Amino acid sequence: MSVRETALSADEIAAVGTVNEEGVYRKVTWRLLPFLMLCYVVAYLDRVNVGFAKLQMMGDLGFSETVYGLGAGMFFIGYFFFEVPSNVILHRVGARMWIARIMITWGIISAAFVFVRTVPMFYLLRFLLGVAEAGFYPGIILYLTYWYPSERRARVTALLMLAIPIAGIFGGPLSGWIMERFANTAGWHGWQWMFLIEAIPSVIVGIVTIFYLDSSVRSARWLTDAEKAVVETAIAREGQVKHEHRSLAGVFADSRVWLLCFIYFCIVMGNYGLTLWLPTLIQAAGVNGVFNIGMLTAIPYLGAVTCMLAFSRSADRRRERRFHVIALMLIGAVGLVITALTPHSPALAIVGLTIAAGGAIGAAPLFWSLPTAFLGGVSAAAGIATINSVGNLAGFVSPYMVGWLRDTMDNRTDVAMYLLAVSMVIGAIAVLKIPAALVNR
Repeated sequence: MSVRETALSADEIAAVGTVNEEGVYRKVTWRLLPFLMLCYVVAYLDRVNVGFAKLQMMGDLGFSETVYGLGAGMFFIGYFFFEVPSNVILHRVGARMWIARIMITWGIISAAFVFVRTVPMFYLLRFLLGVAEAGFYPGIILYLTYWYPSERRARVTALLMLAIPIAGIFGGPLSGWIMERFANTAGWHGWQWMFLIEAIPSVIVGIVTIFYLDSSVRSARWLTDAEKAVVETAIAREGQVKHEHRSLAGVFADSRVWLLCFIYFCIVMGNYGLTLWLPTLIQAAGVNGVFNIGMLTAIPYLGAVTCMLAFSRSADRRRERRFHVIALMLIGAVGLVITALTPHSPALAIVGLTIAAGGAIGAAPLFWSLPTAFLGGVSAAAGIATINSVGNLAGFVSPYMVGWLRDTMDNRTDVAMYLLAVSMVIGAIAVLKIPAALVNR
């Protein structure tokens, strides 16, 4: 049973006025956010560490830039087909067991990359990794709607998505260190050890999820009845202005959902076109050594942290979503153009990549405050999953496009960066089509 279906007793309603709401939400945030961020850190690391593996894997296995780009993108094909059913199942059976299942299975599949020898096997495992992880991110976004009303959600979502730059800040140097330190240990390449070692936390955290996470407010033993009533009252109050479709067909027929799919597609084009190629772009600028490259990848992610925190705080304070998303998408486009113009200057390339990461990565958490502001119940489960799965098809298109262009244009990346910048600008314009009254509350 979801939190929206839980009725409050008369005593609980009376108790709401005696409890400080800010104190309750501090308690909720400290209980949920650090753990959910940990889950997302290990998830994102397993998703994008193939970008570091590429620095050694391509030479060891004889893969081309196009093969890498297509394989990196195959993740999102599996993600696309299984996203909606996975999120609907989570809504019905509860977050605790379903998120645990997702994490354990993707950890096992990620570890299996140590056995990659051929192109078809590379494609297959990337596809299966997407199948395993389908529903994880939209499931967590949906889960947060069970606890936080819309006026609190932009900042909370931004805190959750700090996991992306955190994974980059620590994961880059870690991946580089593992690949250099363990190279040729026990007859394995450095990239094989990286896949194995970085998969272990996913399985461990998945098991911990079974015992730590609560599927609903009502089942949270760490909240008193009065504190549960405060949270449930805030969610019930918000639910009165949300729209819930009568069927899944109604979700798919909603033009607003498809507009959001398009906007998110444009954001993801910039995001994964950048993050899955970030080590290669830094290497192409003239930086040598896997560990050095890993250390420098942390800088753009620090820019993303700054933008996420500043813009999400401003959006919640001003109760304004659209122009904050637009501003970040345009910042991302500017950064991509700078990156295209400075391909052989390490310092200027890092500046461009930092600005690009701040905009492209920073736009995502604020974007998710748009659909969650007006979709409720099963509509939220299906709508969020639909937007995420369709939008993430850009995660297939952008890395494949970058790889193909590098192969056909003598390893040039400027054209690809310009195309990614254009997609961010087009998406920013599309945000203006969303009625302000629908999302600014």
